[in-house]
Amino acid sequence: MNAPSVNFANSHFRSTIDASSTSMRWAALGEAGQVVAMLAGMEPERPSKEIRDFPALIRNTEKWRRDLVENGCADLAAVMEPGITALLAVNARGANCRPAALALWREFAAARSALLALLPSTGEHGPRRSA
Repeated sequence: MNAPSVNFANSHFRSTIDASSTSMRWAALGEAGQVVAMLAGMEPERPSKEIRDFPALIRNTEKWRRDLVENGCADLAAVMEPGITALLAVNARGANCRPAALALWREFAAARSALLALLPSTGEHGPRRSA
């Protein structure tokens, strides 16, 4: 049969699910960054307001920005997961994992900064909102 497929989920519902998954992934990446910082011997970082509010701020931007953030978060998770696994294995053997952890921290911080740069400038009236 050549009947077109019907998608009963409206775009608002899909965007809510996407925003929720982005928010959870962003929080998990932040926690992973804290683990790496600890293994690097750094002081725990207090996340800025921009970092804390990032999922809510990016939700109100253009689709292309949200897509880049979703892909960027997935890419960063793909780097962090094996990196932390390796760091924990090195640490469990009693070897010094600080240099490797510091390198992973720098990669994490650079990627996070690139994702934060996807937020449009806020100007005097806050972020752009659409109805």
